Amino acid sequence: MANIKSAEKRAEQTIKRRARNMAARSKLRTAIKGVVNAVESGDKATAAAKLKAAAPIIDSMVNKGIIHRNKASRHKSALNARVKEMAAE
Repeated sequence: MANIKSAEKRAEQTIKRRARNMAARSKLRTAIKGVVNAVESGDKATAAAKLKAAAPIIDSMVNKGIIHRNKASRHKSALNARVKEMAAE
């Protein structure tokens, strides 16, 4: 542990921030997996609903600085393509 008061405070802040970021990242991954699982199960309505729910979560992670905006765009684009591919079948 740090000896200086400001360093101790910084260490505490880092622990809190890391916990918050891990929870947010977990929420993101859960939303993405929900869409992927719905696509793999073949349920078009559920997949579309999960995608609609996942998009704002992905966007909010960008605003919180959890992921880069290009990564968010890649995720949304890939998920949308998979759902659209289901609808075409």
